[in-house]
Amino acid sequence: MLTWVNADPAFNARYTGAVASQVYSYETKRPALGLRVPGAWTWLTVAIAAVVALPVLVVGSRIFVDSGGVWEHLAETVLPLYVGNTLLLLLGVGVLAGSIGVAAAWLVTMHQFPGSRILEWALLLPLAVPAYVLAYAYTDLLAYAGPVQTALRGAFGWHSARDYWFPNIRSLGGAVLMLGLVLYPYVYLLARTAFLEQSVCVLEVSRTLGRGPWRNFFGVAVPLARPAIAAGLALALMETIADYGTVSYFGVATFTTGIYRTWFGMGAPVAAAQLAAAMLVFVAVLIGLERWSRGRARYYHTTGRYRHLSPRPLRRGKGLAALAVCAAPVALGFLLPAALLLHLAIGQGDPLWGRRFLDFARNSFVLAGVTAGLAVLMAAVMAYSMRLRPTWMTRVSVRIASLGYAVPGSVVAVGVLIPFAAFDNTVDGFLRDTFGVSSGLLLTGSIAALVFAYLVRFLAVSYNTVESSLGKISPSMDHASRALGHNPRRTLLRVHAPMMRGGLLTAGLLVFVDVMKELPATLILRPFNFDTLAVRVYRLAADERLAEASTAALAIVAVGVVPVVLLSLAIARSRPGCGPCATAPVPPPTGNPLLRRD
Repeated sequence: MLTWVNADPAFNARYTGAVASQVYSYETKRPALGLRVPGAWTWLTVAIAAVVALPVLVVGSRIFVDSGGVWEHLAETVLPLYVGNTLLLLLGVGVLAGSIGVAAAWLVTMHQFPGSRILEWALLLPLAVPAYVLAYAYTDLLAYAGPVQTALRGAFGWHSARDYWFPNIRSLGGAVLMLGLVLYPYVYLLARTAFLEQSVCVLEVSRTLGRGPWRNFFGVAVPLARPAIAAGLALALMETIADYGTVSYFGVATFTTGIYRTWFGMGAPVAAAQLAAAMLVFVAVLIGLERWSRGRARYYHTTGRYRHLSPRPLRRGKGLAALAVCAAPVALGFLLPAALLLHLAIGQGDPLWGRRFLDFARNSFVLAGVTAGLAVLMAAVMAYSMRLRPTWMTRVSVRIASLGYAVPGSVVAVGVLIPFAAFDNTVDGFLRDTFGVSSGLLLTGSIAALVFAYLVRFLAVSYNTVESSLGKISPSMDHASRALGHNPRRTLLRVHAPMMRGGLLTAGLLVFVDVMKELPATLILRPFNFDTLAVRVYRLAADERLAEASTAALAIVAVGVVPVVLLSLAIARSRPGCGPCATAPVPPPTGNPLLRRD
């Protein structure tokens, strides 16, 4: 620690007192026992966690409420079907997304073949396509009257479906394929980052011990990247549970479709909440199985020195095979459906194109923009609170506030609608009894319920990005700002916010795109006569008007491409030691350590 001393004692006293007062205002006063008293930032984080946890608590509280026999009826008739289809869907998507994501990440990271540099970022493009949009596009492509089957009948002289067999895309297998093609980027994203962070020396040592490329991949690289792969699979499976548009359109009965049908078809909100609670058990089991499978195993890098990563060239047949493996999911998950949607939009498109279509787009952008701004603000508060005082209370609150991403949109919608409707009914009853006027639907009749549901669902996405960006700022910046007389709030606004502008924009953009694609919560909570692009696509596709739905679907895909490019650039710079010092030669040791005597 350096201390600056002035010859004037009076100046020293004033300077020391000023700095001490700033330190005292920055650090919350501690009692004599040494325990920390929670400060304003901690209480603000606790309040955010309490509000965000409300829908989950509401759903959980409905487990033991009498449903009037509806739950017993569901348990005897459709509940086994919901459980079986959900399990099969999770198993199929997990195998497909895991295989594509890990294989593609390893090939483009560790090997060089034709088009590998383009595929590094192109493999993320299917992330911009909602699964239900992909389902609509492939239904139009592979249906009986679609171009594929029409071409087959013309080529082979078939006259009807009785003359040949063709797989039915609108089935459980089709849903697995659609979700796997869209969700494998979650696994690819984290697996590629893990492979980039691995030391080349570890892989070379394995080769010197006689392991071939395949044994090196399965025996060294994959085990070291296991936490990242498991996290990517967990994200993909949570999105699978939360999906509504794909399984509903394909006629696959899962928990998500069951919640919607029970609430609106049977008029039984209590039974729908109990189905949502059972769905939460599925999510908890997924997270628990991943933690249990890891046990006490931990994965660390034992060196801080990284050599430049030199991809191994693949020649001729191997290079073409690698190109086919990596290009196939890009073509099937993005290029083909995007080209089909563009063709349909140009040829026919939405009949409401014009002012009415712009209303749909405006509604989507307003919801996404408001949610993104609030999510970034709340995430900044939580991340800065963790930076100021990482106490157990702050950690628990941040964990609770970040759990919303693991909760499906339909469950969040049920948890939001129950307390908001109770509030509206209470206020309306009070005003009717007291003043003889009706207040109407204050919360459930506005976009407030939708924005709140989106915040519960996607706050974790924003927090992870903001926390990562804030963690790269040196703590010395806080100390310097404190010494200059800034309190924590001014430090965050005037010092940290400008330095993490890129992270804040990225967090807001990711939430913006997620809100644009969100369907189940929007269907349940949207106000009357308030449709978004996602709802427009769903309603047209449900009426088999796929060509008309192409315009709104293409708009959603176009918006989703932007964060994909940003994510790709961030991954490419994520390898440790990629800075200018990474290429500096390491000086040889003085003397021969094998011949030196102690």
